[in-house]
Amino acid sequence: MLAQRYPIAHRLYPYQRSADQNTPRPVRHTVAVIGGGPVGMAAALDLALKGIEVVVLDDHEGIGQGSRAICFSKRSLEIAHRLGVSAPMMAKGVEWNLGKVFHGDRLVFEFNLLPEEGHRFPAFINLQQPYFEKFLVDRICEARHKGAPVEIRGGNRVDAVRQRDDGVELDITTPGGSYTIEAGWAVVADGAGSPTRKAMGLSFDGEVFEDNFLIADVRMDADFPTERRFWFEPPFVGAGDSALLHKQPDGEWRIDFQIGWNIDRKHELEEQNVRRRLDAMLGPIGIGYEIIWTSIYTFQCRRMQRFRHERIIFVGDSCHQVSPFGARGCNGGLQDIDNLGWKLARVIEGHSPQTLLDSYDSERAFAADENIRNSSRATDFITPKSGVSKVFRNAVLNLAQRHDFARQFVNSGRLSIPAFLDGSSLSSKDELPNAPACSRPGAVCPDAPLDGEFLLNLLGNGFALLYIGAEAPAGSETLGANHIAVPRGRHPQLDERYLGLETQGVYLIRPDQHVAGRWSRFDLQAVRAALHRACGITG
Repeated sequence: MLAQRYPIAHRLYPYQRSADQNTPRPVRHTVAVIGGGPVGMAAALDLALKGIEVVVLDDHEGIGQGSRAICFSKRSLEIAHRLGVSAPMMAKGVEWNLGKVFHGDRLVFEFNLLPEEGHRFPAFINLQQPYFEKFLVDRICEARHKGAPVEIRGGNRVDAVRQRDDGVELDITTPGGSYTIEAGWAVVADGAGSPTRKAMGLSFDGEVFEDNFLIADVRMDADFPTERRFWFEPPFVGAGDSALLHKQPDGEWRIDFQIGWNIDRKHELEEQNVRRRLDAMLGPIGIGYEIIWTSIYTFQCRRMQRFRHERIIFVGDSCHQVSPFGARGCNGGLQDIDNLGWKLARVIEGHSPQTLLDSYDSERAFAADENIRNSSRATDFITPKSGVSKVFRNAVLNLAQRHDFARQFVNSGRLSIPAFLDGSSLSSKDELPNAPACSRPGAVCPDAPLDGEFLLNLLGNGFALLYIGAEAPAGSETLGANHIAVPRGRHPQLDERYLGLETQGVYLIRPDQHVAGRWSRFDLQAVRAALHRACGITG
C-alpha cells in the first residue's frame, strides 16, 4: 500500500459558478491564464501584482499528486522572492549546495554549486511541487484580498481558443455547463501535453530518448547527508543502470532508477517490483521505508517552433520540455514568466509596442535551446547508446576520479542556471569591457550584500540604474528608473561582481533583473537610447 501523501487540501479552489456563466454575451478579461500548475499560477500572480486583471482557468480544482518538480534553483528563489513566496519555500524546503558523483561504490568527485559567499539564497532547495503550488495559491488569495485583480476558476476546462483581431475567445466547460469568455491575451501553461497547443495544430518537435526512469518517493528515517547523490552503474545490483538520491521535506526522499527501454510499465509500477529495486539499494544497510508515490518517465527534449502566436503566448512545459535531470523544467518555466510578465504588462498599459513580445519568443527560445542541449548531453552520457560509448563514458569517470580536467566531461545532469541572453535585441553594446562577464549585458544580475540588504531586493519592480563609484547627474531622474548609488570599495562582493578591473560603472537593469547595458560613466543620451531599446521602442 502507498502511504498518505501530503497534509494539504487538494481541492484548494473547488468549482464555483462564475457570474460570467449567467451573461448573454461573453465577458471580456484582460488576460486569461490556461492551466493552474506552478508556472500558470506564477504567471497570474506576477501580472496581478502589476495591476493587470487576470483569470486562471484550470480543469482541476487544486494541486496534483506526487513530488514531480522538487529542485528549485537560486534563480527561481529570487523570482519567488519578488512574488512574495520565498519565505514559506525556504521555511519548508531542504537547502543544498553539494553534489556527489559515484561510479559503482567509488566516489568520483564532489562539487559545490555555490562556493562563494554573499547570496541571499542557496544554490538549490528541494521542495515537493504540491507545496510550491499551495504557497502560490495562498499568495494569490492574499493579493486578491488586498485588491489585486486576479481570480482562480477551478473545474474550468478550456476546450477551444480562437484568435480575434483584438484578443482571443475561449470556450470553457464546467460541471455547471459551458460558457465563453473573451480576453485580450491568453497565456498558455497547460503542460507538456498541452491540449491548447494540440487544438491549434502546432508542432512540438524534438527527440524521445530510448530509456525509462522509475521515480520512487519514499518516507524513511535515514541519516544520508543533505546533498545530491548520483550513481553510474550503482553497486546495489538489480536497482538499475544509474540512480539518483535527493532529500525532501517531511522525511521523504526522491530516488530515481534507470530501468531501460523495453519495459512493461504496468509491471514495473507494481508495488512488489518497486520494492525489489528499493530493497536492493536500502536493504543491505537496514533502512525501512514507506512508498509514497511512484511514476515512470521517459527522457524527452522538445519545443515549439514559436512561443508567441499573436495574442496566445505559451509558457513552461507547454512550449518546451526537457528531461528531469538538471532541474530545468519548472525552473525554466519560472524564468519564462519572469521574462514575459513585465513585457506583457507594458504592452497592455500602452507603454511599449506589441513587438516587444517578440523578444519573449526569441529570448526564451534561446534559453530553451540551451536547456535542451544540456539535457540531451546529460542523457547521452547517462544512457550510452552503444558498447563503445559506454567504454568511453566509464573511462571519463575513471579519469575524473584522479584528474580535475576530466570532471568537466562528466555529465549527471548539468543543473539549472539562468541563460545569458547574449545577442538579445533588447541589450546594448557592452561599454564596460574590463568588468566581469557574469554581469555583462544579457546576464541576470548577480546578487550581492548591500548595507544589510541584498542588491536584487533593492532594484524594485521596474527598470533600475545602478551606480558604483559613479555619480547620477542632473537629468537622470527623467528616465523613470529606480536609482541605486553606492561608493566603490564599501562592498567588496558587489565590486567583484560588477566592476572587476574597472574603477566605476553604471548599469541599466531590466524589470526581470537582466542587465540591459553598462557604461563606465553616465551618459544621458546613451542610457536613454538603451532604455528605449530595452522597452522595444524604436525611432
